[in-house]
Amino acid sequence: MADQPQTVDHSEEQKVTELRNAQDKAVRLFHEVEARGLIRAGITESRLNQEVYDLAKQMYGISTYWHKRIVRAGENTLAPYAENPPDHTLNEDDILFLDLGPVFEQYEADFGRTYVIGSDPLKLKLRDDVGKAFADGKHYFQEHPEIRADELFAYAVSLAEKYGWEFGGPIAGHLIGQFPHERIQGDKISLYIHPESDTVMNALDEEGRPRHWILEIHFVDKARKIGGFFEELLTIG
Repeated sequence: MADQPQTVDHSEEQKVTELRNAQDKAVRLFHEVEARGLIRAGITESRLNQEVYDLAKQMYGISTYWHKRIVRAGENTLAPYAENPPDHTLNEDDILFLDLGPVFEQYEADFGRTYVIGSDPLKLKLRDDVGKAFADGKHYFQEHPEIRADELFAYAVSLAEKYGWEFGGPIAGHLIGQFPHERIQGDKISLYIHPESDTVMNALDEEGRPRHWILEIHFVDKARKIGGFFEELLTIG
């Protein structure tokens, strides 16, 4: 008997393609932010935030973001997402990160990167370490197909210790999808990579479709008052 042809869920295939495309556009946007010299000493976080918004609108016509746009520098890099620290002016030897959630043609991106103004070796190490830790976390997720959200959170915390930092956030990521995305209502921890969530991350959603996750790495050094952040898709290459 001939093998039956495999069916392809074209809606899921499209979702994966669109999420990847959205992230690719976010990568290009961040590249342009750096290439155009927008990250510079002497401007406030709010000014840089507005300039990035204007550039995104110019490049892609983006005016919708599914979460607040974050630009944090200096001591403000210690603050987790939910906080709203005072506006900081970027200094000549500063560390900062951008965390944006732009919506591209109804699909979300959630993308974060750390930058260093100047050549401070510790800040450069922190910038590099959050990227390395993201790669470690993604590899660990891929090697453990039955992993729960609380287990991945614990691994992210262990990575902070491995690299000589402290984990700075109450979560290590969340679901992502089509806008308006799978809304995280109140404190529904099952939709986060959270220390109290026993959600099996590769389990299908209520409609029998794969879920897609963002992994976020936030390392801090409270004594030196610096933090670094790295965020992108976990479940899509």
